[in-house]
Amino acid sequence: MRDIFTWRNALVLFTEVAKGQCTMTVSDSGGCVNKAFDAVDDGFHTIDLRTRREDGPQADRADRESRCGWGALRPAWLQRFRTAKWALFWLCWAGAIQGMVVNGFVNVVITTIERRFGLRSMQTGVIAGGYDMASFLCLAPVTYLGGRTAASKPRWLGWGVLLMGVGSLLFAMPHFLVPQYKVAGEEEDDLCRVNRTLSSAPCSISGEGSWAVAVFVAAQLLHGAGATPLFTLGVTYIDENVSKKMSSVYLGVYYTMAVVGPALGYVVGGQMLQLYTDFLTVDSETLGITPVSSVWIGAWWVGFILSAVLCLVVAVPLLAFPYELPGADEIKASKVSEAHENATKSAAFTALRELPCAAVELFRNPTFMFLNLAGASEGMLISGFAAFLPKLIENQFGVSASQAALLLGVITVPAGGGGTFLGGWLVKRWRLACAGIIKLCVASTLLAAVFCFSFVLSCDDSPFSGVTVPYDSPSVPGGDGLLAQCNAACGCSDLAGVCGADGKAYGSPCHAGCTKAIRQGPVTLYTGCACIPRTITLPLYHDTESNTSAPYEAINTACASECPYLWLFVFLSFCVMLFTFVATMPALSATLRCVREEQRSFALGVQWILVRLLGTIPAPLLFGFLIDLACRLWSAGACRLYDNLYMSRYMLALALVGKLCSLLFFFFAWWFYRPPAAKNNNAVSPAADLVLHDKSNGTLSTIANGTLDRNNGYCNAALECSDHI
Repeated sequence: MRDIFTWRNALVLFTEVAKGQCTMTVSDSGGCVNKAFDAVDDGFHTIDLRTRREDGPQADRADRESRCGWGALRPAWLQRFRTAKWALFWLCWAGAIQGMVVNGFVNVVITTIERRFGLRSMQTGVIAGGYDMASFLCLAPVTYLGGRTAASKPRWLGWGVLLMGVGSLLFAMPHFLVPQYKVAGEEEDDLCRVNRTLSSAPCSISGEGSWAVAVFVAAQLLHGAGATPLFTLGVTYIDENVSKKMSSVYLGVYYTMAVVGPALGYVVGGQMLQLYTDFLTVDSETLGITPVSSVWIGAWWVGFILSAVLCLVVAVPLLAFPYELPGADEIKASKVSEAHENATKSAAFTALRELPCAAVELFRNPTFMFLNLAGASEGMLISGFAAFLPKLIENQFGVSASQAALLLGVITVPAGGGGTFLGGWLVKRWRLACAGIIKLCVASTLLAAVFCFSFVLSCDDSPFSGVTVPYDSPSVPGGDGLLAQCNAACGCSDLAGVCGADGKAYGSPCHAGCTKAIRQGPVTLYTGCACIPRTITLPLYHDTESNTSAPYEAINTACASECPYLWLFVFLSFCVMLFTFVATMPALSATLRCVREEQRSFALGVQWILVRLLGTIPAPLLFGFLIDLACRLWSAGACRLYDNLYMSRYMLALALVGKLCSLLFFFFAWWFYRPPAAKNNNAVSPAADLVLHDKSNGTLSTIANGTLDRNNGYCNAALECSDHI
């Protein structure tokens, strides 16, 4: 802007010098030409400031590309949608779909696909980390190339959303590539048969795990590559096309929808798990199982088919938006830089060969780097708990996968979405500058760290015969814990947990010594169980449809949990999530403000690379490794029973260490921040200084914004009422 004002006032100066001895003529092409300068060599170089009108194909093309549409199809009625609000609308839905798929559906089905394909938590951790691996590889080129002046950010965003849809279709593919699910415990071979020879045939899922992991990881790579532009180019596209005052509000709405997405994923995904995985061809009632049965496999794949369709619907309007919206140039001119004081004021980096120089400049910004480290520690916790918190709730409190998903979905909407919006609103309400924003991050992170002690809550391990409690029958010397004299001759192999009438869980009807199965409505009842004491009173199962009751010694459902801490844990988890997401929007605003405007897209790309490399990529692997350490019973490659005490302590240690690191990094980001020399308060209104030529050649005088000096230099009256000053 300083250069623009200098050239305009230079024109006024030239006009005054020649006044009285020259004439001003109007050129046919527009603008004024002073004839006095035509043949005079007075040291000045004549500058042609006449308005140039570009005609021809290039002008038509530029005008066409600034309109909404697809290729040559840019109808006039579509231009009414060429506003920042409509761009925000479709970006919000794109962010919601991304959160619904990656942070919702994938996390909800982790436990289900472990049982369906015989996977360990480390393997599902690799699947969850595939998204961040792709983002790590794609962030630098996407943000750098997509952030250039001539690049069209909406095109990057639209094609990215389509790529996410392809990834969702691929993620659902393993369901269609395997035979129908065989329910363990429903065949005659699953009952106790004395002196039976064990079958040498492997379990139906033992050989499926390796290729399924490869397909899931490939789908997650597509998810990560497609979502890369959303929270880098999408953020800068919003920031470039709205005023500085409204930027935090728009971004707050955007990130709120991005948090609502996982909540939708948890709720919708949990409801999908109420359907049987092969519901299109098999009626689950004929199998005698329900969603609370230990062998139940829900329809984990339906949500990914739905998300693929939604991606197509959202990508089409995103591809229609122009590279910038009307008024973007005025908005850019009115903004004042709050970049770190030592930031280089060189021109923007526009060539790929200058990428290292751009990166070095960002790495020398201490505030930016500490914000990156804080984001990495926060990303580690968010990514790890998003993937494995449903499993923690399932095992600690004895709830089904669909119930755990529903609980997380209910608390994610007000805590995650409300916290994100509240953070953006506080920045706007208090009109915080960069230093104040970082202080807000420190305060919210400290409160979140306090509530992390919720993971101290731990329930006693459920009674599981042969693992947590002994059989009532004498054990077999040299045998594993699941063998006792009551089932030693049964030849038991597969695990299909049942709950005995004595309140204990057994590995399968065979491990309970049951010899007879009875189908009673949607469940299966077992009798003749040698491992269950005969002295207890047998409970009755009442079938509401047939209005009949039948006694049983074991039933193919999970034993009820008596842990009283579920709702207390849910409340404390709500508080942790609320204060964690309060810092999300302010941290993003601080990142955008502490770097130069032309480097914002690239800065966000570098930040997300570091966040993924140091936080979200290793997080699922670390969480999965520690959860596997807490396993007490393995079967067919998957864990069937966890030690609740060890699991809660591992999660507590990860939460406290991560929050303390975030707290320190936010504090250091504030400590080392140096605002620009002219920026001494929280004012957000722009201030422009005019640098004018004095009457004496070679001297300069500065006229501050809002003042008028008529004695020294020349004032351009046309600028006195300008909206840009």
